[in-house]
Amino acid sequence: MRRRTFLTGTSVAAAWSALSLGGAQLASAAGRDRALATTAARAVNVTGTTLEQVATPTGAGSYKRLAAGPGWPLVVRGELAAPGSGRDDRRTGLASFVQFSDLHLVDTESPVRFEFLAKFNDSAYRPQEALNARGVSALVERVNSLAGGPYTGMPFSLVMATGDNTDNHELAELDWYLTVMGGGRMAQNTGDPTRYEGVQNSGNSAFWNPELAYADVYKAKGFPQVPGFLSAAGRPFDAPGLTTPWYTTVGNHDDSIEGSLPDFGLLNDLYTGGLKLEGCDDATAAQLMDSLRRDPAGAVLLLGKLLANGEAVRRVTPDERRHPFTLKQFAKAHLDPAATGAGPYGHGFTSDMVSSGKLYYTFRISEKVLGISLDTTNQAGFADGSLGTAQLRWLEQQLKNHSGHWYDTNGNRVNGGSTDDVIMVFSHHTSGSMGNLLPDPRNIFEKRHDGNELTALLQRYPNVVAWVNGHTHMNKITAHGHAVPERAFWEINTASHIDYPQHGRIIEVADNGDGTLSLFTTLIESSAPYATDFGSTSDTNLAALYRELSYNDPNGRVSALLGAGEDHNTELLITKPTR
Repeated sequence: MRRRTFLTGTSVAAAWSALSLGGAQLASAAGRDRALATTAARAVNVTGTTLEQVATPTGAGSYKRLAAGPGWPLVVRGELAAPGSGRDDRRTGLASFVQFSDLHLVDTESPVRFEFLAKFNDSAYRPQEALNARGVSALVERVNSLAGGPYTGMPFSLVMATGDNTDNHELAELDWYLTVMGGGRMAQNTGDPTRYEGVQNSGNSAFWNPELAYADVYKAKGFPQVPGFLSAAGRPFDAPGLTTPWYTTVGNHDDSIEGSLPDFGLLNDLYTGGLKLEGCDDATAAQLMDSLRRDPAGAVLLLGKLLANGEAVRRVTPDERRHPFTLKQFAKAHLDPAATGAGPYGHGFTSDMVSSGKLYYTFRISEKVLGISLDTTNQAGFADGSLGTAQLRWLEQQLKNHSGHWYDTNGNRVNGGSTDDVIMVFSHHTSGSMGNLLPDPRNIFEKRHDGNELTALLQRYPNVVAWVNGHTHMNKITAHGHAVPERAFWEINTASHIDYPQHGRIIEVADNGDGTLSLFTTLIESSAPYATDFGSTSDTNLAALYRELSYNDPNGRVSALLGAGEDHNTELLITKPTR
């Protein structure tokens, strides 16, 4: 559908008001249809995006099937700059790219996954996780099928994965991540390649046992029996790989045990060994959970006792591929020519970074748009992040180098900078999840800085228009306003691809020719069909099941993670940085 006429953002917002924030319930079908018509008229092409159609639950039972439903209209957000009339006809595209986040390529058979703690931490176990690699590959297929951004029409210059690319920083998971992104034949399994050795065929009723007929707690809620599910999930398949260059930002699950426990090498033998703890009583589980959060050494001792006790301990096939990697090894793996795929070589990382362990860098999104990728991880443990002083100073120097002017800490304007770029910052953590100020073992004497300090720094540089991140597994777009309009920026937080809604996000930057820029954010779903067949284990159906199972995961978080209408398909207005 080609853009034909300009319709104001006000009309879109009015039409959208007929929809609930989640976009699932309609107060007026006519209002929805008007909003969708306006959205399509303003776009170059909405095909293949959530502007066109969205996975929608059907059925009256507790377990919901999914079908294609109406798309989500564009929402114009003018908190930081007013939308001017006629801007569509003047619009010039500056950049078009895609964000992935929290892919969590996961080894479901790892001895260092504590699924029985799910009652205390709902990310410890997910019924769909054995299909994770196929689901991410289907998202890659979706990106490959699109001609470019729906509003600028520009081809994508790159895909940025904003952290938690692996689930438990294992070598096997890292290999799967690089293969899914770059392409190649792979199998999401470890240990014995001929059989599954994890909790989903344990007979433990607390987990979904897809191949067994008895009523576990998931089947009691309508989950199906799928013959051959586990052997099919672990069989080899061909990942297509991105046809677009891609970059990597590091996340907390890429550098610590289960994303929160500092890794001092104490569990290496458990990672690669032949014993997997699959359960314990509630009191012991609560004690272990507390130790994992507060006392890593105590957690190791308690795990040793539980394994020695032999109750709910399963013998699995040892596998050295489960060995945890360091962040330097993480970066080095990206430099393997076999992982280059569509490029660039290193995917943002260099040999100097491998040597120094400083995994932050700048890169070109387009001729006029600069990207800055940060490392917000803190190896002291806990899921939240922060920045060290050295990285914060490095970031400020990059901002100065690429800004025509900025403001000092007293609010005075400073002229300088040889280049004048539009700047977009990328990190794993959000402004609200950067409160981990414990000393980082990488530099024990270095001060750590939180999200408030980073926000204040970015607001001193008008060329910064957006901070793009993940971590929360939630769609959320926040306006960081300022009394001086050009000092405002947008924070764009995108959902994960392991929990529902499993979105990626297209981000386009356009110059409106009136002193403002528009940042268009458009969510995309994987290429997997919505309909599923419980009698099929084809690769296509497994990718479809990955989405459907995630929707039905009974943790009660779907609505929160989905986000509101203003967090989905948006036009974010902002003052254009000028000299």
